[in-house]
Amino acid sequence: MVVPHTIAKKRDRNEKLRLALIKARVLKRREVTLKRRGFIKRTARYYKEYENKKKELIRLDRQAKKEGNFFVKPEHKVAFVVRIRGINKIDPKSRTILKLLRLHQIHNGVFIKVNKATMNMVRRVEPYVTYGYLSLKTVRDLIYKRGHVKFNGQRIRIQDNDVIENKLGRYGIRCIEDLIHEIYTCGRNFKRANNFLWPFKLSSPRGGYVKKGIHFQEGGDYGNREEMLSQFVARMN
Repeated sequence: MVVPHTIAKKRDRNEKLRLALIKARVLKRREVTLKRRGFIKRTARYYKEYENKKKELIRLDRQAKKEGNFFVKPEHKVAFVVRIRGINKIDPKSRTILKLLRLHQIHNGVFIKVNKATMNMVRRVEPYVTYGYLSLKTVRDLIYKRGHVKFNGQRIRIQDNDVIENKLGRYGIRCIEDLIHEIYTCGRNFKRANNFLWPFKLSSPRGGYVKKGIHFQEGGDYGNREEMLSQFVARMN
């Protein structure tokens, strides 16, 4: 049976398209596999870096004790601030500072770089916030469970690494572990990574508050909790 020229031509075209699609799928699968392997290697390198840093601090502490000295830990570079009070009886300057810190609502939380300017702002609004320093585990849990990013002006949940790579890939931040590392270690692209993160929307802490109007050092809730903030954020996550 003779096949008309137009039908044969159409069959050839469809076959070429089918083969091209299969080839594209294979190449895409291979690219995803290689990229995933790269992410796994980077994650392992980060964990090794964290572990080595932890061991070094322990070594220096033991050495100082052995020599009869005191070991002072390095100052924290990143703090986490959580808003715990609403807008009632808030003065205009404090309201402006809370907006600059992106703490628009109660139970919003943001990372900030620790320097003179930011800490002066936080101390100015201290009665409305609690702040301190998070452990690596808490930072990871926070970003994995509550992490949303700003993409085209919208709040997008972090469901895959593509959304991170599309926005921050040019700065070497291609996956969620890169993002966590940049935030936790206060890397040179901390500002870009932090601005990419949408302010965290946390829940009311399990077990409730003690007394919002009293400083944490006096048995209340607001103010600086230092390393104890991780326990508080874990109750809100």
